Amino acid sequence: MINRKAVGDRGEALARKFFSDRGYNIIGHNFRSRWGEIDLILRKDRAFRFVEVKFRHSLDFGLPQESVIPRKQRKIQTVALYWLRLRQLPMDSDIHFDVLAIHELRGQVQYSYIEDAF
Repeated sequence: MINRKAVGDRGEALARKFFSDRGYNIIGHNFRSRWGEIDLILRKDRAFRFVEVKFRHSLDFGLPQESVIPRKQRKIQTVALYWLRLRQLPMDSDIHFDVLAIHELRGQVQYSYIEDAF
């Protein structure tokens, strides 16, 4: 049986390294509210990036990014606006919604970073 928490932790560790290696400031991760969760919240220059991380060991169920369906996108947007309100940041801040798809097969890791995915 697959330990989903361990798989998720592995994916998020890879994602944090991916972004920190590229100069992004990770200002939040696993932010939860009653509306849902945001995996990573990044800052680079003046922009906030809300990132959904999808990690898979197999492509049996399709590409990881294909699971970020419109319903999930709306949840992430709602949570992001809540996060901005909590911090009293302007609602017209430069915000982006991205997806980082990670596929690891036999120790080989492949990344697909989709900026402004939705």
